[in-house]
Amino acid sequence: MDVREQLLHAALKVYAASGSRGATTKRIAQEAGVNEVTLFRHFGSKEALLHEALTWKAEQALDCRLPERPADPEAELLEFCLRYHAALWASRDLIRVCMGELTEFPEAIQAACRAPSALADTLEAYLERLRARGLASGDWLPWQAGAMLMGAVFADVMGRDCMPQRYPDSPEAAIRAYVGLFLKAIGASVPACASRAAITQPGQEP
Repeated sequence: MDVREQLLHAALKVYAASGSRGATTKRIAQEAGVNEVTLFRHFGSKEALLHEALTWKAEQALDCRLPERPADPEAELLEFCLRYHAALWASRDLIRVCMGELTEFPEAIQAACRAPSALADTLEAYLERLRARGLASGDWLPWQAGAMLMGAVFADVMGRDCMPQRYPDSPEAAIRAYVGLFLKAIGASVPACASRAAITQPGQEP
């Protein structure tokens, strides 16, 4: 790991623990094992470092793809949502800090949201292809449908550890249920989806 990457990792760790005010250049440099001069030489300012670190983290974490030619909506969307959930879960503390600083440090949430916004575009385009191929039907808009699915996954991540009673199933079981409900909502023609992605009873694995 080179010095620049050390500083990016250190900035994310300190920012997630202390927010923008607590993430001083001195603390970030100490966490990275370098001096402040090195930090400023690479990034110029704390704000520039945090902006790049958040953008870099989001682009790294949200590497979720969907096929250009849909064939199995259930399997494809399940893999997409599982990857999305895992990436969000690994970054949930950082996401909460960004959301909490929306007014004071709006650049943070803007940087962190670039990758999720691109991911939403990817899902929207996939849903358009899905309907074009006759694998989904009904009167719905791709961006609205995509927002519903991504919103369910996001809510699961943000609520699972602070309201465990509301999320009694494992993440995988819950995501199978979300995808199953979503496929029904968009009229997906996947006969097996109701059985494979059925909602499980609390505490049971699918």
